[in-house]
Amino acid sequence: MIDIGEKVLLPEFQKGVVVVYFYPKDNTPGCTIEAKDFSSLLPQFEKLGVKVYGVSQDDKNSHEKFTKDCSLSVPLIADVDGKICNTFGVVGEKVNFGKKYVGIIRSTFILKDGVVVKRWKSVQVADHAQKVLDSIPSVL
Repeated sequence: MIDIGEKVLLPEFQKGVVVVYFYPKDNTPGCTIEAKDFSSLLPQFEKLGVKVYGVSQDDKNSHEKFTKDCSLSVPLIADVDGKICNTFGVVGEKVNFGKKYVGIIRSTFILKDGVVVKRWKSVQVADHAQKVLDSIPSVL
C-alpha cells in the first residue's frame, strides 16, 4: 500500500487536496452507505476546496446506475483494469463467510498536491466520511 509522503503520479490527483476512497462494489450495503455519506458531505468538502472521488473496479455503466439509483453526487472512477487500485495497493486477500478471494480492501487516502498525507486502511463504514472531513483542516 502506498505510504504517507509518497507521490502519486496520476493527473487527477496532482493539484490541491483530494480525497480518494476505494470501495469493493457498487450497489452493495456498505458501499452504498459510504457513497451516500461522502455525497451528503460533499458540499462541506467543496467549501474547503477539497475534491472527493470514489474508486472501484466496476465499469462506467455500473457507476452510472449506482449514481442514479442512490442519488450520489461524488464522482466515481471506473478502474476496470485495476491500475489505480494497484497504484494505491488496495487490492488484497479478503475473507467472506469463510471463503477467501482477492478484492478491494476498503481504504481512503488524502492527497495534497499529489502527495499522500493521510490514509485509512480496512475502513469501517460507519461515520468514516465524517472522520475524513474532520481531518481535512489538519492537512490544509
